[in-house]
Amino acid sequence: MGSSNSSQKSDNNLQEAEKSDFASLSENEWKKRLTQEQYYITRQKGTERAFTGEYWNTKTPGVYNCVCCDTPLFDSSTKFESGTGWPSYYKPIGNNVKTKLDLSIIFMPRQEVVCAVCNAHLGHVFDDGPRPTGKRYCLNSAALRLEPLERTRD
Repeated sequence: MGSSNSSQKSDNNLQEAEKSDFASLSENEWKKRLTQEQYYITRQKGTERAFTGEYWNTKTPGVYNCVCCDTPLFDSSTKFESGTGWPSYYKPIGNNVKTKLDLSIIFMPRQEVVCAVCNAHLGHVFDDGPRPTGKRYCLNSAALRLEPLERTRD
C-alpha cells in the first residue's frame, strides 16, 4: 500500500514540475515548438474557421491530446457531431482541462477552455451538449493532436 502512495506523490510532483516547465517557456520558445496556426490559436486565443480544422469531422478512435504539452484532453468516445464545424466533446478526461470566463466579445460572455497543464487556449464550452453532461466543449483542431488507438493484429 505504501508504494502506491509514494508513486502517487511522485506523479503529482512530476505533474507540478511539468506545469512549471511549460509556464516558464517564452513566447519565442512557443513559436519554435508550434506551427504559426497552432501558436495563434493556443497562445494568442485565436479561432480557426468552421469546417476547416483537421478534426472537425474525424471519427477515428483515440485520444485527443494538447498540441502544446501532449496532455490527454478528450477521448474520442465523448466526441459528437454538433453541426458547428469544430470538433465537439461532452466530457474531458479527468481534470486535464479547466475553464475561465472569457469577456473578449462584448455582451457575449463565454467560458474559455484551456489545458490545465500548459494553459493553452483550446476553445469554449457551452451548456447545449448531449447527455450525460449537457456540455459542448467546442475546440479548435489546431490545439489538438489525435493519438489513434492501436489496432490489434489478427
